[in-house]
Amino acid sequence: MPLAEAALNPPPARPDVTRAVCRGASRHLRERGYAIVKEMTFANGRRGDIVALSPAGELWVVEVKSGLADYRVDGKWPDYRDYCDGFLFAVAPEFPQEVLPEDVGLIVADAYGGELLREPPRHPLAPARRKMLTIAFAKLAAGRLALLEDPPGL
Repeated sequence: MPLAEAALNPPPARPDVTRAVCRGASRHLRERGYAIVKEMTFANGRRGDIVALSPAGELWVVEVKSGLADYRVDGKWPDYRDYCDGFLFAVAPEFPQEVLPEDVGLIVADAYGGELLREPPRHPLAPARRKMLTIAFAKLAAGRLALLEDPPGL
């Protein structure tokens, strides 16, 4: 791309890519029947970008990566495995997928939707942890809905 054309069409900013991938991955998961919440914090202090609850009660954590640099500086993603039955990355179509580990799931998404390219390997949660996480998921979702229905200060 010529320099003048690149100046007129700069690549999307990292927050815009993150927002688009998150939206598309969330849409895809809802189409598959999952309930989702974004930005759920776990007991270890880590925060899952998307946490998805399947119709069967299985929990997935989806880590959204805006690009290669974002992925390379993130060493915390293995910490999510203790809080889900399956861990996935969600990336934009232009992301170099070959750098991602093969023992995680993969969603490729843009602002309009996504596609599950690789199912996550399953590592079932212990029943007590599943119950704790499912209750935390429900409380987070209900609390956010309550704020939409009755915002503070009104």
